[in-house]
Amino acid sequence: MTKDKLEEIYRQYIDCLNAQDWPQLDAFVHPDAQHNGRPLGVAGYRAMLENDYREIPDLRFTIELLAADPPYIAARLAFDCTPVGIFMGLPVNGRRLTFAENVFYRFEDEKVREVWSVIDKAAIERQLGM
Repeated sequence: MTKDKLEEIYRQYIDCLNAQDWPQLDAFVHPDAQHNGRPLGVAGYRAMLENDYREIPDLRFTIELLAADPPYIAARLAFDCTPVGIFMGLPVNGRRLTFAENVFYRFEDEKVREVWSVIDKAAIERQLGM
């Protein structure tokens, strides 16, 4: 897979997430997908994302930085959103937050096979005055 093709697939994947087009998720997520070492498959991956949208109804993935070196993608995703209740163990309770996620993906068969993700929790804590 070329760098340009991988970036195109990744952008389509992000569009799928933002549209919450769950029936199309299996076009982008490998049947044996893992997230931070946890085997999820497509069903578990979908459940994880659906939970994210329950916790953050206005969730939108915005690509801030993107680098591709097939079969890998590295991205910094920016978020400007209002999580409800407890988020990442913190009492956000509907406050608007901005934070980033640094994430690496490994693609296999043109689908997300492995994801390694870290959310900038310190940025959230600063905004909450912690």
